[in-house]
Amino acid sequence: MNHIYDMIIIGGGPGGYTAALYAARAGLDAVVLERLIPGGQMAQAHQIDNYPGFEEGIDGYSLAVKMQKEAERFGARTLMADVTAVQLDADPKVLETSEGTFYARTVVLATGASPRELGVPGEKELTGRGVHYCADCDGMFYRGRTVAVVGGGNTAAQDAGLLSRLAEKVHLIHRRDTLRATKIYHQPLTEAENVTFHWNSAVEAFRTEGGKLIGVTLRDVNTGVLSQVDCDGVFVSVGRVPASGLVRGQLELDQGGYVVSDESTRTSLPGVFAVGDVRTKDLRQVVTAVSDGAAAVHRAEEYLTGGN
Repeated sequence: MNHIYDMIIIGGGPGGYTAALYAARAGLDAVVLERLIPGGQMAQAHQIDNYPGFEEGIDGYSLAVKMQKEAERFGARTLMADVTAVQLDADPKVLETSEGTFYARTVVLATGASPRELGVPGEKELTGRGVHYCADCDGMFYRGRTVAVVGGGNTAAQDAGLLSRLAEKVHLIHRRDTLRATKIYHQPLTEAENVTFHWNSAVEAFRTEGGKLIGVTLRDVNTGVLSQVDCDGVFVSVGRVPASGLVRGQLELDQGGYVVSDESTRTSLPGVFAVGDVRTKDLRQVVTAVSDGAAAVHRAEEYLTGGN
């Protein structure tokens, strides 16, 4: 007979491995399916200073490996496999992967989300070395320096507000002539003496010197006129792309493509739970993903014992 796991966790990020840890400690037969390396987006962080317990901070990959080893110490398994298709309304649930077919009574979706990139040449090469996607994570490195924030939504406004308290100067670059962010964010930014707005502007190029970011070239979206802004770092805040394509058409998604789920982590299908950045939530951080992982196992145990 085909083996049926109590729980299969798709994705080995902080939410996924916390779910694996709690599941294993609860005596559930659990496996993590990860297609690349443990940690997800967290593994790309050069330094994490806002996760409790590491007074000197820790790099994302090392933290991911620690999470993996802790879960495996209690019996959770990790298999390197790319999940290509799922049948989440089946009983048991069916997962087709690069390593064969897997079956589970419950599934935890921990596939994460990735920052939406600008698509400007050199962006990937400068990521983590002048170009960033998380002000909460990397803003501290620019204390007393000059930064640029690209975007006009709530995240961009929040990032600009945070950076205005750290950096000497903040350039807020937006393609439109007004912020799309909720009005509550507007007044603090307009009153901040160290924030300069660049309306109707898009980043045309990253300027470097000796491989180091020294600024950006802006293009006026109406006139095409180019201008230059000097800065030490650029924070890209133009949205995120949730990795929810695998479950599209099976689970309820919001307009942004995130899996609809509240703090219980339950989704629109019984026995399926969403944790971390892939689900609808206000704050996407390592610590909130970890919280989701614990909640998912609690709810999964209820489901496995005949609850909802």
